[in-house]
Amino acid sequence: MVDQRAPRRKAEVAFAGFEYVFPAIRGIQAGREYFVSMCPLRLIPTMFVFDDEEIAPEVRAQRMLNKSRVPVLARYILDNPDDYVFSALTASIDGTVTFEQVAEDGIGMRIGQIRVPMSARFLINDGQHRRAAIEHALKEQPDLGDETIAVVFFHDVGLARSQQLFADLNRHAVRPCRSIGVLYDQRDDLAALTRLLALKSSVFKQHVEMERSTLSARSRKLFTLSALYSANQSLLQGLSIDRDDADSLAQGFWAFIDSLIPEWEQVRTRRMAAPDVRREYLHSHSIALQAIGRVGNAVLRDSTDVADWQPRLKSLADVDWARTNPDWEGRAIVGGRVSKSHTQVTLTVNYLRRVLDQRLSPEEQRIEDAYQRGDS
Repeated sequence: MVDQRAPRRKAEVAFAGFEYVFPAIRGIQAGREYFVSMCPLRLIPTMFVFDDEEIAPEVRAQRMLNKSRVPVLARYILDNPDDYVFSALTASIDGTVTFEQVAEDGIGMRIGQIRVPMSARFLINDGQHRRAAIEHALKEQPDLGDETIAVVFFHDVGLARSQQLFADLNRHAVRPCRSIGVLYDQRDDLAALTRLLALKSSVFKQHVEMERSTLSARSRKLFTLSALYSANQSLLQGLSIDRDDADSLAQGFWAFIDSLIPEWEQVRTRRMAAPDVRREYLHSHSIALQAIGRVGNAVLRDSTDVADWQPRLKSLADVDWARTNPDWEGRAIVGGRVSKSHTQVTLTVNYLRRVLDQRLSPEEQRIEDAYQRGDS
């Protein structure tokens, strides 16, 4: 049997007498010491390891690396060199840790440096995608290596503890809802356009939920910011126009759509209540807004001149948006509930294309054929 500890013993001999020294602040959690330090980015790829993804999950201490996320995170760093933000990495040190405090009492007891032999292993418990992105970015921009990232060090006490550490760190992690992401994103021009519509447009002003991506049954809002963002994304996709023209075009487009959907105006004039409109009609739901955006995009790709595109969309006024319309069953509504799946969005788009006499793309036709056969 191969001795799995042999490589580790060789490393201990090779690096005997050599050590890493980190400036650190000492803290206590659950009766255990931990340390907060700063590490130059250039050290991150060489010092911090993550488990081989080919190892069985039960003997790993973290999830597999999602390689598709790494270039996106790296590009975020490279495209925003003056204001990117990465939160701290969390790592376990499998080896001896010695803390040297700067004073014997007071706050100095918590400040000092930790010494770790170079034979020790630093295992990422949280932040393996950030670590991989840093490595990726350094290859393109080596000067980033002089910048630093915060690291929280725990003293490793074995696989079970490392696995529990990973589970605890991720147990209560909640991804922010998409609406608040759109609300706070200052880099995305489409997010800025969508916020402008929500805050200034006569169609949407005071009727868009800015923080949540779902509306409660009693909400007085008619739309969510995330739904409006997706609709604008579909509407403007592939159009070669600058930001100002995009703002103007989106404003004009939704104002025209508003003229074709009387219930929206009735909510603004308080002749109908928003909860009643959402309950009885589809046109304020995300799936409908996105579908309207997609059929609008097909027209705008031909011409952004109002005199050209408005007449080609007038037939949307003839759409029966009532949820009781049996045509929606299996398209926008599945089992009595509105669905936002890719297939349902496409089937809703197909329905509107038929109303507007637009051709289906090959993918849309495939999904439509499956629906007609009863496969979907």
